[in-house]
Amino acid sequence: MSLNLSHNNLMALADHSFKTFSSNLLVTNVGETGITYQQAQQKVIELQSMFKELGVKQGDKIAICSENMPNWGIVYLAITAMGAIAVPILPDFHGNEIHHIIKHSEAKALFVSEKMCLKLNEEDFSSNLSYVFSLETLNLIEDKTQLHSEFMIKGVQTITQMKEKVISFAKQKKLLKISDFDKRLIINPHDIAVIIYTSGTTGQSKGVMLSHYNLTAQLYQANTLADINEMDRFLSILPLAHTFECSVGFLVPFANGASIHYINKVPSPKIILAAMQKVKPTCMLSVPLVIEKIYKSKILVEFHKNKVLKYLYENVSVVRKKLNKIAGKKLMQSFGGEMKFFGIGGAKLSRFVEQFLLEANFPYAIGYGLTETAPIIAGAVPGKTRLGTTGVFAPEIEYRFIKQHENDHEGELHVRGPNVMVGYYKDKERTAEVLDAEGWLNTGDLGYVDEQGILTISGRSKNVIIGSSGENIYPEAIESVIEQHPLVVDSMVYELDKKLVAKIHIDYDLFDEQHNLKTSSDAELHEDIISLLESIKKETNQQISSFSQIRSVIEQTEPFIKTPTKKIKRYLHM
Repeated sequence: MSLNLSHNNLMALADHSFKTFSSNLLVTNVGETGITYQQAQQKVIELQSMFKELGVKQGDKIAICSENMPNWGIVYLAITAMGAIAVPILPDFHGNEIHHIIKHSEAKALFVSEKMCLKLNEEDFSSNLSYVFSLETLNLIEDKTQLHSEFMIKGVQTITQMKEKVISFAKQKKLLKISDFDKRLIINPHDIAVIIYTSGTTGQSKGVMLSHYNLTAQLYQANTLADINEMDRFLSILPLAHTFECSVGFLVPFANGASIHYINKVPSPKIILAAMQKVKPTCMLSVPLVIEKIYKSKILVEFHKNKVLKYLYENVSVVRKKLNKIAGKKLMQSFGGEMKFFGIGGAKLSRFVEQFLLEANFPYAIGYGLTETAPIIAGAVPGKTRLGTTGVFAPEIEYRFIKQHENDHEGELHVRGPNVMVGYYKDKERTAEVLDAEGWLNTGDLGYVDEQGILTISGRSKNVIIGSSGENIYPEAIESVIEQHPLVVDSMVYELDKKLVAKIHIDYDLFDEQHNLKTSSDAELHEDIISLLESIKKETNQQISSFSQIRSVIEQTEPFIKTPTKKIKRYLHM
């Protein structure tokens, strides 16, 4: 399958965007001046000159381990637009995982933030690294991080020699008058551009190889689903090392001349809302957990303060719709008032929260995809969303459903298209498990398509539980019902001794507010929690089918361990 793309590699894309949108703002921290497309181009060229001076070649891997910041995307473009391979590393990874990724990917160099330097130990840096750079300054790191010189420059034995090399390059930078990319460089569209290591719910980290063609095809697909232009302002809150944020939250705005704003603090709800008032974003990406928390803590809690209002909201649809519409207007204003595209992906959105967004006329979009598809498979844009579905397939994607029985309503989704990965790095066996010789990728998700071509995903095939009479039970569907309760933060449903069990993590702060801790003993509080869990079980069972009934509930006292997209690592909690 081949698309006639205007730019089929990231060097051609970068050259186009830098020239077309030269005076536009590209990246900035909230409230700062920021970096224009023209200034970013000069930084990219200076970095590429340094890479060549240090012997970095096409095909060499360079890792980036950092929280979000303006220089992250500039380094990513500098690497990929010269034919080297970027290896983004999630800052939430444990030091051992980071060490494994650097070693497994055979990264020659590492860009690391000061914050990550403080988190990591010397042994976390693999001996195959030749260079370590500061992402803040884009220069070789000095001794301030307490790293020994041999971890910074192979063959440079002293700090003095290292500083001489830095000073030498700094002088070269001042003399650079390059204003274009090296036209002698040829990048094959099917060359690897990035290797992204996933942190899945199964605990098996894999290096997903995405080509230049995969990424540029994904940009074409995204542009057919949403209208992004140079007047748009993105507010970034998800990690850039995740393909959802990197592709849709960085490359898409970059390809269309938009600006991207980062928060240089821990993005708590209070800080995010303050940033929204400053930036007044038109576009933003989120995982379901963010909007679900806002709905429960800011909206649902207001409707539950009054018993009569609570009853009307839960039982009279006309009242609920009117209240949701009023709340939706307030939510838009708290988000800056100019939001046109609030993209939700990375995990399934709870049905009751989506119902609020629909009835509130909030401009949310639903995206479905995988790291292995760069990531878009399907999507529904504002105004075209439908409750519980994931929209239509992106252009040029073929699909099929593999069913266990001919009369099954749903099957395991397989897709084929220009954005499907090349494979897993140095892992032919696991590549063959999901990607066949004809290019079909097994998503591992169960679902179906209706007569209008709209996709619905039921759950992960690995998570599905078979009932006593052969029924398919989807834990995710039951969890969605459990999590309607305002005191539930997270839940996980699984099978134990042929019975359905639910582990539930409650909002202890909110629970404390509703109980008088001064007059309640520990034993009384414990009894209250047990009573609460039993009440949640009863309410849930009243809303689900008889074969999906929860038999017991367990209090999850600590937060569930999650992936960067906030999906529970189920294997750690069974």
